[in-house]
Amino acid sequence: MSTAQVCHTFEAALEMAIEMENEGYRHYLRGLMIVRDANARDILKEMALDELDHKYALEKALIEGFVGEEHQLQRPVPTMNLDYVLTRRELSPDSGVREALAYAIHLEKNAVDFYQRMARGCAGAPMAEMFEKIGNDESRHLQKLEDLYETYFLSEN
Repeated sequence: MSTAQVCHTFEAALEMAIEMENEGYRHYLRGLMIVRDANARDILKEMALDELDHKYALEKALIEGFVGEEHQLQRPVPTMNLDYVLTRRELSPDSGVREALAYAIHLEKNAVDFYQRMARGCAGAPMAEMFEKIGNDESRHLQKLEDLYETYFLSEN
Protein backbone atom coordinates (compact mmCIF):
# COMPACT_ATOMS: atom_id res chain seq x y z
CA MET A 1 0.00 0.00 0.00
CA SER A 2 1.55 3.28 -1.10
CA THR A 3 1.05 6.33 1.10
CA ALA A 4 3.29 8.74 -0.75
CA GLN A 5 2.93 12.46 -0.14
CA VAL A 6 -0.17 12.77 -2.29
CA CYS A 7 -3.76 13.50 -1.43
CA HIS A 8 -6.35 11.08 -2.70
CA THR A 9 -10.06 11.59 -3.19
CA PHE A 10 -12.13 11.23 -0.03
CA GLU A 11 -13.27 7.78 -1.13
CA ALA A 12 -9.81 6.57 -2.16
CA ALA A 13 -8.29 7.88 1.08
CA LEU A 14 -10.95 6.13 3.15
CA GLU A 15 -10.43 2.92 1.20
CA MET A 16 -6.70 3.07 2.03
CA ALA A 17 -7.50 3.66 5.70
CA ILE A 18 -9.99 0.76 5.69
CA GLU A 19 -7.32 -1.48 4.16
CA MET A 20 -4.83 -0.40 6.84
CA GLU A 21 -7.34 -1.09 9.66
CA ASN A 22 -8.21 -4.46 8.14
CA GLU A 23 -4.52 -5.35 7.92
CA GLY A 24 -4.09 -4.52 11.62
CA TYR A 25 -7.14 -6.63 12.45
CA ARG A 26 -5.68 -9.57 10.49
CA HIS A 27 -2.39 -9.30 12.41
CA TYR A 28 -4.25 -9.42 15.74
CA LEU A 29 -6.43 -12.28 14.53
CA ARG A 30 -3.38 -14.31 13.48
CA GLY A 31 -1.91 -13.66 16.92
CA LEU A 32 -5.10 -14.90 18.55
CA MET A 33 -4.87 -18.11 16.55
CA ILE A 34 -1.26 -18.68 17.62
CA VAL A 35 -0.87 -17.47 21.22
CA ARG A 36 -1.93 -19.77 24.07
CA ASP A 37 -1.49 -17.43 27.06
CA ALA A 38 -4.96 -16.26 28.18
CA ASN A 39 -3.85 -12.76 29.23
CA ALA A 40 -1.94 -12.21 26.00
CA ARG A 41 -4.99 -13.39 24.07
CA ASP A 42 -7.16 -10.87 25.95
CA ILE A 43 -4.89 -8.03 24.82
CA LEU A 44 -4.90 -9.22 21.21
CA LYS A 45 -8.67 -9.68 21.27
CA GLU A 46 -9.29 -6.17 22.61
CA MET A 47 -7.03 -4.65 19.99
CA ALA A 48 -8.64 -6.70 17.19
CA LEU A 49 -12.05 -5.40 18.26
CA ASP A 50 -10.71 -1.82 18.27
CA GLU A 51 -9.51 -2.32 14.69
CA LEU A 52 -12.93 -3.62 13.66
CA ASP A 53 -14.53 -0.60 15.31
CA HIS A 54 -12.29 1.76 13.33
CA LYS A 55 -12.89 -0.15 10.11
CA TYR A 56 -16.65 0.05 10.65
CA ALA A 57 -16.47 3.81 11.30
CA LEU A 58 -14.47 4.32 8.11
CA GLU A 59 -16.84 2.17 6.04
CA LYS A 60 -19.75 4.11 7.48
CA ALA A 61 -17.99 7.33 6.46
CA LEU A 62 -17.91 6.10 2.86
CA ILE A 63 -21.70 5.96 2.95
CA GLU A 64 -22.34 9.12 4.97
CA GLY A 65 -19.58 11.27 3.52
CA PHE A 66 -17.88 12.08 6.85
CA VAL A 67 -16.18 10.34 9.77
CA GLY A 68 -18.07 10.44 13.06
CA GLU A 69 -16.58 12.45 15.88
CA GLU A 70 -16.24 9.42 18.22
CA HIS A 71 -12.98 8.45 16.48
CA GLN A 72 -11.49 11.89 16.20
CA LEU A 73 -9.44 13.41 19.00
CA GLN A 74 -8.38 17.02 18.62
CA ARG A 75 -4.79 16.43 19.75
CA PRO A 76 -2.44 13.45 19.75
CA VAL A 77 -1.95 11.71 23.07
CA PRO A 78 1.67 11.77 24.24
CA THR A 79 3.37 8.37 24.11
CA MET A 80 6.63 6.99 25.44
CA ASN A 81 7.83 5.77 22.03
CA LEU A 82 8.39 2.27 23.38
CA ASP A 83 8.44 0.99 19.81
CA TYR A 84 12.04 2.26 19.65
CA VAL A 85 13.03 0.19 22.66
CA LEU A 86 10.99 -2.96 22.10
CA THR A 87 11.97 -5.43 19.44
CA ARG A 88 9.17 -6.38 17.09
CA ARG A 89 8.92 -10.15 16.92
CA GLU A 90 6.36 -12.43 15.40
CA LEU A 91 4.15 -14.06 17.99
CA SER A 92 4.57 -17.74 18.83
CA PRO A 93 2.41 -20.18 20.81
CA ASP A 94 4.58 -19.49 23.87
CA SER A 95 4.31 -15.68 23.63
CA GLY A 96 3.12 -14.04 26.80
CA VAL A 97 1.73 -10.67 27.76
CA ARG A 98 5.08 -8.90 27.31
CA GLU A 99 5.42 -10.14 23.74
CA ALA A 100 1.76 -9.46 22.92
CA LEU A 101 2.04 -5.89 24.21
CA ALA A 102 5.26 -5.28 22.27
CA TYR A 103 3.64 -6.68 19.13
CA ALA A 104 0.53 -4.51 19.59
CA ILE A 105 2.62 -1.40 20.34
CA HIS A 106 4.39 -1.80 17.01
CA LEU A 107 1.11 -2.31 15.13
CA GLU A 108 -0.47 0.76 16.71
CA LYS A 109 2.64 2.85 16.04
CA ASN A 110 2.38 1.83 12.38
CA ALA A 111 -1.24 3.04 12.38
CA VAL A 112 -0.26 6.39 13.93
CA ASP A 113 2.48 6.80 11.32
CA PHE A 114 0.07 5.87 8.51
CA TYR A 115 -2.47 8.52 9.49
CA GLN A 116 0.25 11.14 9.96
CA ARG A 117 1.53 10.45 6.41
CA MET A 118 -2.02 10.65 5.06
CA ALA A 119 -2.63 13.97 6.86
CA ARG A 120 0.65 15.43 5.52
CA GLY A 121 -0.16 14.20 2.02
CA CYS A 122 -3.52 15.96 2.17
CA ALA A 123 -2.26 19.17 3.80
CA GLY A 124 -4.68 21.96 2.97
CA ALA A 125 -7.46 19.59 1.90
CA PRO A 126 -10.49 18.81 4.10
CA MET A 127 -9.31 15.21 4.55
CA ALA A 128 -6.09 16.29 6.27
CA GLU A 129 -7.91 17.23 9.45
CA MET A 130 -9.91 13.99 9.40
CA PHE A 131 -6.74 11.88 9.10
CA GLU A 132 -5.00 13.92 11.76
CA LYS A 133 -7.87 13.32 14.19
CA ILE A 134 -8.07 9.60 13.44
CA GLY A 135 -4.31 9.40 13.96
CA ASN A 136 -4.75 11.18 17.28
CA ASP A 137 -7.27 8.51 18.26
CA GLU A 138 -4.74 5.83 17.29
CA SER A 139 -2.21 7.55 19.57
CA ARG A 140 -4.69 7.01 22.43
CA HIS A 141 -4.60 3.26 21.74
CA LEU A 142 -0.82 3.34 21.63
CA GLN A 143 -0.67 5.18 24.95
CA LYS A 144 -3.00 2.63 26.54
CA LEU A 145 -0.74 -0.23 25.46
CA GLU A 146 2.41 1.60 26.59
CA ASP A 147 0.81 2.34 29.96
CA LEU A 148 0.03 -1.36 30.40
CA TYR A 149 3.58 -2.27 29.46
CA GLU A 150 4.97 0.28 31.88
CA THR A 151 2.72 -0.90 34.72
CA TYR A 152 3.68 -4.55 34.39
CA PHE A 153 7.20 -4.54 32.99
CA LEU A 154 8.86 -1.20 33.72
CA SER A 155 7.91 -0.73 37.35
CA GLU A 156 10.69 0.29 39.73
CA ASN A 157 9.79 -2.37 42.29
